[in-house]
Amino acid sequence: MNRKEFLAGLASLVPGTMLIPGTALADVGDDAKYTANEITQAGADFFGITTEAMAKAVQHVFADLGEPDAYIKGDEGSGAFVVGLRYGSGYLVRKTRDPRMVYWRGPSVGFDVGGNASKCFTLCYNLREDRRLFQRFPGVEGSFYFVAGLGVNYQRSGGVTLAPIRTGVGFRAGANVHYQAYSDRRDWFPL
Repeated sequence: MNRKEFLAGLASLVPGTMLIPGTALADVGDDAKYTANEITQAGADFFGITTEAMAKAVQHVFADLGEPDAYIKGDEGSGAFVVGLRYGSGYLVRKTRDPRMVYWRGPSVGFDVGGNASKCFTLCYNLREDRRLFQRFPGVEGSFYFVAGLGVNYQRSGGVTLAPIRTGVGFRAGANVHYQAYSDRRDWFPL
C-alpha cells in the first residue's frame, strides 16, 4: 500500500470526510511530479519538435530545479519598443487534476525592440496548490528571436519557481526587466 492509498483509507474512517478529485490529499507524494521523460515527450509534442531538441532544454532545467509538479502549455504574444507588453493563455496541467485554463500578462522595460508570437511550455515547481500560481513573478530576460528559437528563463515568487521554455517566430532583440501576473481569468490591464 502506498502513501496515497493509506491516506485515502485513513480519511475514509473520519465521519463526514469526502474525497474530491483534485483536493490537496490527492497531491501527496512524489507520484504527482513529472519525470524528465514525461516532460520531454509532452514538450516535444506541444512544440512539434524532436524529442532530442526538447531534451536539451529539459536536461538543463532538471539539473537546476529537479522534477516539476505541474506545467503550463499555451501561446503568447509580445511586443516592445523600450517598454513592452506580453499576453498569453494556456492550460495548467497536473497529474491529479483536470487541465485548468490560466492567463498571464505583464509589462517590461529595457533595451528591447520588436515583436514575437510564441508557444510557451512552463515548468512549475513547488506549486502545491493552484492558487499559488496566481501572483506576480518578476524576471529578467534577454532574447533574440529571428524566425525561430528556443529559450528558457526562471521566474520566482512566494516559494514558487516557473521555468518558461519558449519557441517563437518574429523579430525581438534585447534585454528587459519584467514581471508576469498569472490569473484564472483574462484581464487586458497590463499592470
